[in-house]
This record gives sequence, C-alpha cells and structure tokens, in this order.
Amino acid sequence: MSVIALWAHPRAVSTAFLRMMAERGDVTVVHEPLVLLTDHGQVVLPARDGSAATVRTTGELLAHLTELGADRPVFFKDTLEYHYQYLFDHPEAVAGFRHTFIVRDPARTIASHHAIKPELVCQEIGYEHQYALFDLARRTTGETPVVISAERLLADPAAVVEAYCAAVGLPYLPEALTWEPGERADWEQNRRWHLDAIASAGFRLPEKEYEVTVENDERLRGFYDHHFPYYERLLEHAL
Repeated sequence: MSVIALWAHPRAVSTAFLRMMAERGDVTVVHEPLVLLTDHGQVVLPARDGSAATVRTTGELLAHLTELGADRPVFFKDTLEYHYQYLFDHPEAVAGFRHTFIVRDPARTIASHHAIKPELVCQEIGYEHQYALFDLARRTTGETPVVISAERLLADPAAVVEAYCAAVGLPYLPEALTWEPGERADWEQNRRWHLDAIASAGFRLPEKEYEVTVENDERLRGFYDHHFPYYERLLEHAL
C-alpha cells in the first residue's frame, strides 16, 4: 500500500481536494495532521483497528501514517505556513511517501489568506516552504513530485483529477467529483479556514472578491514579490 501526501500553501483549494478524496471511499483520509500537531500539541488520527490514536510528536505522526498505509492507501494533506524542520532532519521518515503538491495564483491566495488572518506574516504565505519541501522530496525519492495547478483543477476537474490518480496509482472515480456540502469532524479545530470547503459540493471557479489585495496594499505586494518565484518553479511541473 502507500501514503500519498498533498503539500499545499494555505488557501490553495487543498481542503476541497481532500473532500473529494474522502468521497472516494477507498482511501484513509487524514486532514492536516502536522498543522494540528503544531497548533494544538497533539493530533487524533484513525487507527488500523477502526479506533483513534493520539500522537504528540512528528516522529510518532509519520510512523503512524506509514503503519496505516500498510492496510490501504492513505491520503493526507497539510499546509505549509510552517517550516517543518523534522522532515529535513529526518528525510528517511517520509522517503517512502508519494509526495504531491498543489499551487494557486499567489495574488488570489494572499488576498484570501489576509481576509481570514490580517496579521499574517510573509513566511506564512507558504510557497517558499513548499518549494524547499518539493526539492527535498525530489532529492530523497529520486522522482519529481506531482504538482497540481489549482486554476487548472477548477477549470477542468475531471481531467486534472484523472491525471493525478494515474500519477499516484489510484483508480479514477469520476463520481467522487461531487459531494454533499457539510462539515467533517477533523475540520472543527481550525474551522474558520474551511468555510468554503464546508459549503462546497464540488470544484468551482471562485466568485468572491477581496477588498485588500496585492494590487492595493504595499505589504501584501511585498509578500507576493517574495513568493512568486517559488510559485513559478513549482508551476513548471504542474499536470
């Protein structure tokens, strides 16, 4: 079996992608375990016997995901507002994972991020952390990780999801592209970040406009200028 990781910057449509993966029913889905561990000091994960397990260190977390993957494919997604140094100090812990990434236009991402967290700082935008992890995964596994463009995903979900499934060794299940709106228990702790996904029933092009953007705010423009080169490097590899 396998463990598939989707590494995202915040506001990348990654929660909707996870919701689609949960709709499949043939993979064990884990939502942002590293973020929850960092924010709350522990994270509750599904166990192989159907119960739950609480882990409190990154090493325990990665070992648990690997163990889960012995039974059936595991898909987890995490966001990279944080730099997870453990991954760089212990690359062997994730060498067996299938690493994938999702990126979205930084202008829209930054405006969306700011709307939820106005006090955000540059490093939390996440593209620099993403590219560092992309490079680590490439060096550790000897393979170029799969990258999803959020814009392409939203414009043509079927084509992008089918290509993603082929790349990671999962069957393509078109019926998973739509779902019933609603919450998941594992979204509760950081719920404010997942309101769009809670209301969603599939992938759709965004309609929301933001008052503060990289075009009218000097601080956000500085964030954009810093992270855009990392976005471009990742986008070169997009499906």
